[in-house]
Amino acid sequence: MRTHRPRPGPSRRLRLPRPTARLRLTVLYGAAFLACGTAVVAVIYLLFAHTAPTAPSGHSAAASGPVVGMKVPATAVKRAGPYDEVSVPVTVLQQLNNLSGPTPAEQAKLYSEAQFQIDYDKRQLLVFSIVALGGIALIAAPIGWLIAGRVLRPLSTITAAARRISATSLHERLALHGPDDELKELADTLDSLLARLQASFDAQQRFTANASHELRTPLTRERTLLQVTLADPAATTATWQAVSRELLASNAEQEHLIEALLTLASSEAGRGESEPVDLGAVTSAAVAARRPAIGRRGLRVQAGIEPAVLDGDPVLIQQLVTNLIDNAVQYNIPDGDIQVSTTTSDGHAVLSVANSGQVIPPAEVDRLFQPFQRLGPRLARRDGGHGLGLSIVRAIATAHGATIGARALPGGGLAVDVTFPCHPVSPWMTGAARDVISTTT
Repeated sequence: MRTHRPRPGPSRRLRLPRPTARLRLTVLYGAAFLACGTAVVAVIYLLFAHTAPTAPSGHSAAASGPVVGMKVPATAVKRAGPYDEVSVPVTVLQQLNNLSGPTPAEQAKLYSEAQFQIDYDKRQLLVFSIVALGGIALIAAPIGWLIAGRVLRPLSTITAAARRISATSLHERLALHGPDDELKELADTLDSLLARLQASFDAQQRFTANASHELRTPLTRERTLLQVTLADPAATTATWQAVSRELLASNAEQEHLIEALLTLASSEAGRGESEPVDLGAVTSAAVAARRPAIGRRGLRVQAGIEPAVLDGDPVLIQQLVTNLIDNAVQYNIPDGDIQVSTTTSDGHAVLSVANSGQVIPPAEVDRLFQPFQRLGPRLARRDGGHGLGLSIVRAIATAHGATIGARALPGGGLAVDVTFPCHPVSPWMTGAARDVISTTT
């Protein structure tokens, strides 16, 4: 019977550790330490080799003869200028001449032994330095690992908090404590980002709730109207015609609201192609288009429109101006006033629209630029008001980098100033264009 042995599977390769920032910092610390240590060892080795005593070629201290010490009485020493004269007996000089130094062979042996000792000391110094450097490097690596972990600990805290925070817990913040370094700056930046995300999510939730309410209200009214008419046995053709007119008006209201929602969504998505736009011409056309509604309400319009060129999306700019003027007309009082002006100030195109109306508390001005926000009861209006006009103005201004200044007027009403970024005056803004603006106004 033949048995089959299982073939050995492929050997598993050693998996390298994940290249974390802590590991990379440790490797960098170790490499920098080794490089600096190697440089120090090299400098010490070169200094030792340079300062080690070496014998001059062909000459030594022994070649100059032996050194003999001799004591001389003080009485035998006489001053002779900068020198001292000493009387040496002739016998002593003869003895010195008879002394002989080491032979050349002995001198060569002494030099060889001295050079060998010097080379041996240099090798020992090099070996001991390398061994000591390697040992210290092994000790420095775990120390660098601990230091890197201590420095990067706030980063772990930031990562854990970022994983924990979700769309339902955007109110949480990192609130990192510690020195004012790069990691603290990163944590503060993320906190600011979370704050903006929370504000965006809250605004989106409010917008969704308000939009569903605004769309549900006319549908409920239409359904109720149809149910009551169907349940009325005395309903006549005239009754159904009245119901039809009511439904058509409600349908027009819903259509207007949906268009406003689409305009708001497209405005928040940003502007499209930019080109030079004359704010004065757009404003003049918008005022002229609202003349019938202005006349029905008996409003007085004071227009001071001058050419003001900006760089933007013509369609969005037209919607911004139209919404501001519609807001001034719809929320005005009978026989009220409207002031409209366009001008250029320090290179900025400025649109100003002010209207009379009911008194607005200063604290409520900012709220009016939120979607579906109105003063007073939140009732469905048949005059076209849906609470989106000023929010569309703000979205378009933001898309163009413009700033909005709004203030409540003391006698009632609202004044809004929209200031667009600088744009050079275009050559096409000639006198003929100014004449067209003046005529339209």
